[in-house]
Amino acid sequence: MRDYIFPNRFLPYLLIAPSALLVIVFFIVPAIQSLQLSFYRVNALSGRQLYVGFENFTRLLTSSDYIQSLTTTGAFIAVVVIFGLSISLAIAVGASLPLRGFGVYRTLLIWPYAVSPAITGAIWALIMDPNIGAITNALESIGINFDYRGNSTHAVIFISAAATWKILGYNIVFFLAGLRNIPRDVVEAAGLDGANAWTRFWRIRFPLLSPIAFFLLIMNTLYAAFETFGLIDITTHGGPGRATNLLIYKLYSDGFKTQNLLGSASAQSVLLLVFVVVLTVIQARTAGKRAFYR
Repeated sequence: MRDYIFPNRFLPYLLIAPSALLVIVFFIVPAIQSLQLSFYRVNALSGRQLYVGFENFTRLLTSSDYIQSLTTTGAFIAVVVIFGLSISLAIAVGASLPLRGFGVYRTLLIWPYAVSPAITGAIWALIMDPNIGAITNALESIGINFDYRGNSTHAVIFISAAATWKILGYNIVFFLAGLRNIPRDVVEAAGLDGANAWTRFWRIRFPLLSPIAFFLLIMNTLYAAFETFGLIDITTHGGPGRATNLLIYKLYSDGFKTQNLLGSASAQSVLLLVFVVVLTVIQARTAGKRAFYR
């Protein structure tokens, strides 16, 4: 394989310049500004800033409200990642079967990911409405009164289910691609040696899918931590009783609804980033070592 030589040595830099500019403007600069504001107490009306050092971080880490939000976020991420990967893998295995008409079925499976979180929230708020929702009416017929608006436990289950449904299409696409790239002769050879379908999947196919599973583990974690704001804002608004007040929504509430807490909201954004980075490093040190790269 020959190395390609660009006719102009500045051309590679010109090609990556738009992407680099977007990262700098919409990520690096806001991140630096948030880090700076996290050390100040900001008056939203006058714009005056008072340096308070680590006071914002200390208040957050000693606040029962913030600790509850942190705990709820951790549990929410775990539920979305575990169920999202498990369900999507099962669906992908079924969708990979060479059956007539499954091409259209595979295409339809991708659609949920194309829907925005806000639209996802509107759809799930309608079908899970305590009064007219199709699913809630079905649950009521078997004696289950599901009310995500008034019951804290039901609200957490509601946003977890909606967020999991939203990410399924993304996971399925990658799992389908991985399943199609597994050499058929390896699986067939195991079958000839007497391995049943269950053994062939867990001993041959799944190890070959482990790099994709590890990648999706990281991406699902980032999704659950950062991309569920629209879903919560459309449906529960962090309630009832702050049961669904995840870190990403609490940050918004303190920063924009209560504008005198801009410094605290900036500190929350820093802590959220640190929390996700630490969680990602732990995943890389544990699950990453089990990934099999052929």
